[in-house]
Amino acid sequence: MDLDPFYPIVDSSNWIDRLVPLGIKLVQLRIKDASEETLRREIATSQATCRKYGCQLIVNDHWRLAVDLGCDYVHLGQEDLADADLASIRRAGLRLGVSTHDGAELDAALSVKPDYVALGPVFPTSSKALSWKPQGLEKIEGWKRKIGDLPLVAIGGITLERSRDVLQSGANSVAIISDVTKNSTPDQRTLDWIAETQDWR
Repeated sequence: MDLDPFYPIVDSSNWIDRLVPLGIKLVQLRIKDASEETLRREIATSQATCRKYGCQLIVNDHWRLAVDLGCDYVHLGQEDLADADLASIRRAGLRLGVSTHDGAELDAALSVKPDYVALGPVFPTSSKALSWKPQGLEKIEGWKRKIGDLPLVAIGGITLERSRDVLQSGANSVAIISDVTKNSTPDQRTLDWIAETQDWR
């Protein structure tokens, strides 16, 4: 699985419609609280936009809808991983990403043969309430040595200014939320991210 080094995470199809045409090649749709009808519409709309522009769409958590709508990728947290029907996900041909925060979670993720693992939070973050301490760049280096060729996604508190250090430490892709969606000029920030990560593309 080839992951683009720039991996924004957004919470609506409106963001995808706005940012993907700028040149994004990998994006996650993460919607936590919505009705199934709304989720279905948001995923379908996002998928149509991503296919139009040649962008990979990763659906967070909602694996049943991702299977039903013929999506290509799903991302699961540890709790979702325990509850998901992994056989159905694989039969549908979806690729799988898994969140990890410590060694035990990494072992759990590797046991299901994911297509990538995410490590976080690398730095302090306000995007999500977490009990985990920041992992730091050294953890990226160690985990990359452990997982070898399996793609590693770094997430948590990463800004454009920190992205080069994160990628040089061994991450294949940098997942970001606030640094784009809470930026005063998200469109320009997206273009800056695409340019800054070009050396890893």
